[in-house]
Amino acid sequence: MKITNIDIWPVVMELDEPYTIAYETVNSTTNIFIRIETDRGIKGYGCAAPDLYITGESPEQVQDTIKGIISSIIKGNDPLRISFIMEEIKSNIENRPSTTAAVNMALYDILGKVANLPIYKILGGFRNFIKTSITIGILPVEETVSRAKILVKKGFKSLKIKGGKEIGTDIERVLKIREAVGPDVELRFDANQGYSVNESLKFLEKVKSAKLELLEQPTHKRELDQLGRVTDHAAIPIMADESLMNLRDAFKLAQKDLVDMVNIKIMKVGGISDALQINAVAKSAKLEVMVGCLDEAALGIAAGLHFALARPNVAYADLDGHLDLRNDPSEGAVILKDGILYPTGKPGLGFNLKNF
Repeated sequence: MKITNIDIWPVVMELDEPYTIAYETVNSTTNIFIRIETDRGIKGYGCAAPDLYITGESPEQVQDTIKGIISSIIKGNDPLRISFIMEEIKSNIENRPSTTAAVNMALYDILGKVANLPIYKILGGFRNFIKTSITIGILPVEETVSRAKILVKKGFKSLKIKGGKEIGTDIERVLKIREAVGPDVELRFDANQGYSVNESLKFLEKVKSAKLELLEQPTHKRELDQLGRVTDHAAIPIMADESLMNLRDAFKLAQKDLVDMVNIKIMKVGGISDALQINAVAKSAKLEVMVGCLDEAALGIAAGLHFALARPNVAYADLDGHLDLRNDPSEGAVILKDGILYPTGKPGLGFNLKNF
């Protein structure tokens, strides 16, 4: 079997509810969808969710890279030689993680269709579903509490609260949410690099009664020593997100025992293949893993879900980036019921894009 063609097209998706985090307000996202065709008629689909701040890519850069370098590399190759193709791509481009992620997931999609199996079963099939948190952006206290109540009524059992702009308000929001939703809903907090070490520890002390499940990326991504100091003195698990971009970052965090957990995002690390390697480092260091996401279509969420279902130490999921997107052409690529995510059960990533 050989790759005969590769098509791409951008899709701009508005958010039903724009949200604010420590460093930006998001109103829409552009994903680049990809279709890889083979001489046997099997097609693989993927998508890229570029983000200048996180992945360092623009939608235009993704398209130019795939049309130019990547297309010339993969045409004529056997799509089942995933490792070979990805090494060829990486040797020709650097710092294009969501671009490589799109190609990687499309190749896995072909693999699953050839095997007539969902990807998560090919990769290990540890579980069949996983609970996901849903994110509440930075809002005034009353709006935050109202939003939390609505989400719990919809069946979500885990809430991730964004903060990092003003510690006093963050403390109040967390305490008020806990009071509103009761003791059984899991609460996670993401400071998005907004705190100093002292602020992080002060925040944790003040919200102790809220029983947070974890604190995500409290300090700046490049200040690993500060992240380690928070971890050393915190009473709850500390998780790295923006500080983890690749396999080398995972090794540094694990080697120096700087965190308790890591957030692996398919778009951020470059695909399912790299996520599996990073997960292996995390497991060897006894670090728990969360699979996260950016503002990405349901097809991208499906890739993260299949990875999460395959490995036992992926204990947490934050796969909600698709929920507020309008006109997502891959809507239905994952199934959500009462805060639990399920794959479609179909071969590959479980979804074929239509009308493209």
